[in-house]
Order: sequence, then structure tokens, then C-alpha cells
Amino acid sequence: MDVSAGKVGATRVLQVRGRLDHAQAKDFEAALAPHLLACTPDGSPLVLDFSGVAYISSVGLRVLLLAAKQVKAQQGRIAIAALTPIVTEVFQVSHFNLVLSVYPDVVAAVAAMKV
Repeated sequence: MDVSAGKVGATRVLQVRGRLDHAQAKDFEAALAPHLLACTPDGSPLVLDFSGVAYISSVGLRVLLLAAKQVKAQQGRIAIAALTPIVTEVFQVSHFNLVLSVYPDVVAAVAAMKV
């Protein structure tokens, strides 16, 4: 699993690649933590680019759930973009598409963060 950070305007974009399973969840959580702290009304909105995520397990979903709860408590904004077909299926079956705002691509997610 690899996470790289960038910015599109005022929005922070994290590109996530690999598998988010039991073996990678702690590393993903640690990589995500500093970016979540910046998700405040005065900070940067956060978009997670999942175009390179091949698989996500329930442990990976738990990390996303905790991230969404933290950002909501901080009154920040977070979204996820570009789910692969397998990850889309997991999101739909688990109703995770109701937990996080999901967009077809990073451009759409960044545009939604401007609103």
C-alpha cells in the first residue's frame, strides 16, 4: 500500500494504491492521520483517490469510518473518488457509499469540495 499527497487548489488529494486489508490497515491509518487533522472549516478539504486500490477489507473500511467520524466532528469535508469496480462493489454491499461522499473521479470530488 502506498499513499502520496498532493493538492488541487485548496483541496488536499491523497492517492492511495495497493490493497487495504488487515496487513496494510495500520500503515494506511498512520498515513491518513496528519491529513485528517487539517480537515477543519479553516483547513483543507480531503479527497481520497482510490483509483489505484485493488481491494479493501472490513479492516480498511473501519479506518475510513473512523476517518469520516473524525472529520465530521471537526466540521471538515472528506470525499472519496475513482473507486475500482471491486471496491465499488464492497462499498455498495456494505452501504459505505452512504458513509462517505463518493465521486466518479478526482475532478468531480474536488469540484464538490469547493461548494
